[in-house]
Amino acid sequence: MDVNINYLWDTPTDVAMRLASRLKSIRKRKKITQKELAGRSNVSYATLRKFEKTGQISLESFIKLAMELGVIQELNSLFTEPVYTSIEEVINASK
Repeated sequence: MDVNINYLWDTPTDVAMRLASRLKSIRKRKKITQKELAGRSNVSYATLRKFEKTGQISLESFIKLAMELGVIQELNSLFTEPVYTSIEEVINASK
């Protein structure tokens, strides 16, 4: 069974909360406080707290946090490998 099936019914909020949870876990694993990360990444403390609680953040602030936590390569590799959902997409990609 394809693991992506588990995410078929996700809402944007579900995805945002999962990303927030993952970055929070990385922050805690590195033993960095919210205040430290906010200062080091130039993202306000209030923004970081809100993100970790609600998943809401601007893309630019999210990128700043990812850079400071050393996971920017994961973002840079997003969408680099095509994921085709139909034969039509495969055909269109080769044109």
